[in-house]
Amino acid sequence: MNRRTFLTSGSLAFAGYAIGGCATTGSSRGTTAMPRRPPVQLAQVRASFDRIIRTTVGLRPHRDSGFVLRADKLDAKTLIHNYGYAGTGMSLAWGAGILVSEFAQATGDRRVAVIGCGSPGLCAARQLQRRGFDVTIYAATVPPDTTSNMSLAGFTPTTALVSNDRRTPAWDAQFLRAAELSYRQLQLMVGQNYGVYWMDSYNATDNPNQQGRGGGPGGAAGPGPSAGSGQGGRGGGAEAGGATDADLLPPELRPNRNREVLGPGEHPFPTKYAIRTPALAIEPNIYMDALVRDFLMFGGKIVIRKFDTPRDLMTLNEPIVVNCTGLGSFTLFDDKELVPIKGQLTALVAQPEVNYRANGRAPNGGNASMNSRSDGIIIGNLQDRGNWSLEPDQDVIQRNVQAAIDFFALVRPPAPGARLTRSEPPQTMPSVNSFFDAQS
Repeated sequence: MNRRTFLTSGSLAFAGYAIGGCATTGSSRGTTAMPRRPPVQLAQVRASFDRIIRTTVGLRPHRDSGFVLRADKLDAKTLIHNYGYAGTGMSLAWGAGILVSEFAQATGDRRVAVIGCGSPGLCAARQLQRRGFDVTIYAATVPPDTTSNMSLAGFTPTTALVSNDRRTPAWDAQFLRAAELSYRQLQLMVGQNYGVYWMDSYNATDNPNQQGRGGGPGGAAGPGPSAGSGQGGRGGGAEAGGATDADLLPPELRPNRNREVLGPGEHPFPTKYAIRTPALAIEPNIYMDALVRDFLMFGGKIVIRKFDTPRDLMTLNEPIVVNCTGLGSFTLFDDKELVPIKGQLTALVAQPEVNYRANGRAPNGGNASMNSRSDGIIIGNLQDRGNWSLEPDQDVIQRNVQAAIDFFALVRPPAPGARLTRSEPPQTMPSVNSFFDAQS
């Protein structure tokens, strides 16, 4: 079973962090000190090997030319392809689902078979239901065992998505529309019912001009090998074949608008600076179960079934078939452009008091990436192109957890009696482009 898990990041400064008043010095020159914010007080992450509770692996379905979203004919049936989202399946699914429904509406038929029960399949099914279609999902795997359930999860609409030299204007238009529509929908789902939350993300750095990427710690560490490069690194960099952030954006929407840089004394990390950005986080197990619940509540049906060839689809009664099989299209539709990008996450015992995301590194240490969820402290952000293995890599576990141990051992604990800084929704909503090039 295949499992799991691009444009700029500006970060919008969170409102609500008070700025202290100016003070004058005692010198005769009467110079005025720079305003200083109260220091951020963050709960300590207790990283250790004996707190590991699980490691999950998933394979992101990547295509160098980007996702496939189009309508074809399969004999008398309409076949709508909706797959190849790499690390953006949780991010783009709602918008892509609207585009799928538009293709379906053009046929005049009202019965639809959706193949696949990950985020793209469920969101497409819900968008079709909202427009009056009778929908049945056929899938070999359902939550909690889908690739989407294995993801780090968050609004990261550009992760390992496309290579710059393979993009087309038509693809760009589809992407931008899907990203905007999905972002609007996810904002409506914020809360415990769907497991969607606003969360502060901190990038610990000695360079205040570093390209902080809003949406998750994995993208905030600066340039690295792209997921499209054949290297086992993090994705998104133009230097390895991915499109540059600015390529997909008009000038007014280019990177790093409104970043919030915390200076020395304003944050607890073992670096001079910390770049704070808003992340729209998703708890995958809560979210996926909620999508299944909504789909069934609105009259949908789920049938456990596997399809080996396109001819198998002809046995279905529905005149419209939506292909949301992800990496399964490598075999089912002979799409040899599909390549897996292996992801691996290690979960430590949950810490409800930890209400933020962070990444950084100890001196001479590896990069530590930490995401707090209700089901655990999630460590790691592997992107290993071309690796089909679903087995956890023990060396990666060792490296990621040790990096977290080394880094968080140097993070200053909160002051005695101090009130912890909690993530809150931004008072001014970040634009969708603020999350471009965030990692998942």
